[in-house]
Amino acid sequence: MTHDEPPQTEAALVAAFRDHLALERRLSPNTVEAYRRDLEQLGVFLARSNASFATATHRLLRRFLAQQATLGYSRSSIARRVAAARTFYRWAVARGVVELDPASALGRPKAASRLPAVLRPGEAAALVEAPGRVQAAAPPGTKRGGGGPQDERRAAAIAARDRAILELMYGSGLRVAEVCGLTPDRVDLDRGRVVVLGKGSKERDLPLSEFATDATAEYLRDGRGWFQPEGRDALFFNLRGRPMTPRDVRAMVEKYRRRVLPDRRLSPHTLRHSFATHLLEGGADIRSVQELLGHASLGTTQRYTHVSRDRLRAAYRQSHPRA
Repeated sequence: MTHDEPPQTEAALVAAFRDHLALERRLSPNTVEAYRRDLEQLGVFLARSNASFATATHRLLRRFLAQQATLGYSRSSIARRVAAARTFYRWAVARGVVELDPASALGRPKAASRLPAVLRPGEAAALVEAPGRVQAAAPPGTKRGGGGPQDERRAAAIAARDRAILELMYGSGLRVAEVCGLTPDRVDLDRGRVVVLGKGSKERDLPLSEFATDATAEYLRDGRGWFQPEGRDALFFNLRGRPMTPRDVRAMVEKYRRRVLPDRRLSPHTLRHSFATHLLEGGADIRSVQELLGHASLGTTQRYTHVSRDRLRAAYRQSHPRA
């Protein structure tokens, strides 16, 4: 065992807790994975302090959180580690795995109140259309690392895939994990609808924009066959023939950001933020936007109204002669 791994008994306990989250509470795979990492980090810290999950004290858990802050983790990340510890110890006490709950009195750090980054409509259009422009910039027959029809088809397949993913995130407000989890049977191009599996395994039946419908149709017709290995039913694949992951999508978005929006800082989630904000600025009802986004709380959706008001005030100050 290395110094970077919790003891085997601790690892088994984390694995059992992970199964509880996935199978009994049916949390999203991303949440389960995040809690697993958080508990493993706590297990390593406890082992280095000559303690274990069963012997941990409130003071030790506070030291762990202080260490996380010292290492530069954000308040939101530390708040999630608190949530993971509290959930774990409630589960462990209920099952008699540990006798006392040292996490019950842990306070959650107040998350920083930051408005989401949002693209302007022209910027969003530039980003989602970037794959097509990059492909069009290379004339037929251009050699790339050897050239030939196979290279051209590869480039066309990548461009079609990337355009479809970007259009789905901006046109329908999909989360990265929701895009990566799509299968062809969940996309109905004739009806212009897509069914996504969101947080808490909740399904949403969402409209597709005409741009997303056309881009997805083109990808299914001309691009997916280049990626798809036999026996896999995902909608989007990476160059290794495996289903796209959030990491793949982040790298893809960053590639096009550097090309068309080099001065902007953004992530894949920025397209979802922009989707919501542009709907509200266009007059959409906030409860309709809440449903489209799959937010459990209206308060989560309301932060986009703040973004819209800030932008309206900025437009007023820039445009009105007496502002």
